[in-house]
Amino acid sequence: MNQWLQQLCHFATPSIDECVQQLGPVIPWLNDLRKTPQDPGWHAEGNVHIHTGMVLEELYQLLAKEAAYLNGQQRQALILAAIFHDIGKTRNTRKMTIRGQQRIGSPDHEAKGRSYLAFQLMKLPLPISVIWTVLGLVGEHQMPKMLVVQNMDHGAYIALSRRADLALLYWLECADMQGRIGEAIPHQLQYLEQYRQHCEANGLWHQPFSTDELDRLIAHESQRAQRYLKSLVVESMQRGTCVSAKIAIAKLSRHKDEHAHLILLCGPSGIGKSRYVARHCQNMSVVSLDAIREELWGKRACQDNPELVVATAQLQLKNYLREKHNIVWDATNLRQDYRKPLYAMARDQHALITLVIFLAPETAIYSGNANRTQAVPKAVVAAQIAKYQFPRISDVHHVIAVDGEGHILFESS
Repeated sequence: MNQWLQQLCHFATPSIDECVQQLGPVIPWLNDLRKTPQDPGWHAEGNVHIHTGMVLEELYQLLAKEAAYLNGQQRQALILAAIFHDIGKTRNTRKMTIRGQQRIGSPDHEAKGRSYLAFQLMKLPLPISVIWTVLGLVGEHQMPKMLVVQNMDHGAYIALSRRADLALLYWLECADMQGRIGEAIPHQLQYLEQYRQHCEANGLWHQPFSTDELDRLIAHESQRAQRYLKSLVVESMQRGTCVSAKIAIAKLSRHKDEHAHLILLCGPSGIGKSRYVARHCQNMSVVSLDAIREELWGKRACQDNPELVVATAQLQLKNYLREKHNIVWDATNLRQDYRKPLYAMARDQHALITLVIFLAPETAIYSGNANRTQAVPKAVVAAQIAKYQFPRISDVHHVIAVDGEGHILFESS
């Protein structure tokens, strides 16, 4: 497996059948591509397996010509993203009515695929930089076209550049569009060219939004103030609430020296969150849903009355935010609708928000839970993994990726 993956960095052009043969035993949903239908209007070539094979062939042609400058881990990540880009369709495909017509659709398949792959890719002998890139490409591969079709402002491009490599997204989507038989493909390719022109003109080709000017403007500030201002100015620009760094700094400077910092953990039971807190979050105020369960019911693993547990935790969080503490929210936070209220509470108090995303193979998660003093039932962990939604990176100021041993794998600037 390691040799096969390494060959993707340099010269290999494996067929979809070879990819499924190599990766299917490790990442089972790949085996279901062949039995996943597609809409004949959008994908007349047939099922997802056929489409993915065509995308790979188109990508190899691009890598031999216009995208020949891509090599090493960028090439490897791009090929893996092409293999996995529609893996979420194996679970999200259904018949649905669209504009009054019966069609076959796969709503949110890109997000579904990324969430599944977050733990599956950790089984493979890949560097975290490649895994992170693949997750970004799979989860955002519909966005280049949407930015243009919906005429989104520059802030949306800045936000997307924090979630994925915009140039690799372009090459993936060129192959995705060309690797199909369907409606209005020339128009789709035109949208991609407009997207590329915007990225190149605004310095977002193969790099996230540059903060060089911002760094110069705040260089005289304390380290704490610099981190705060840099984070919130970038956020204001990606939200389109402020297009000038100077104006944004002036608006945000009031809380630069005195502000709360919310650290939000995200991962299923047994993945090592408590270990991370013990190692990296000393002298911080901890809001622990497990501790609240123990206080209320006498058992940390008890799942009774979750609404009361969350309400109690949120009251603690409000008090800590108001008092400008450094706070750790120690819970699974698996779904976007769980995380959004916490983001909103933190922003209401002008707090800095760091998201700690835990990544580990499923076997390590189950093992970690079994070894806990108060383990939750295995079925509960399975349900947590099934409902997991990988976070939107641009929803927070700072991101840390952590393995099951509590070691930091990746940290955003």
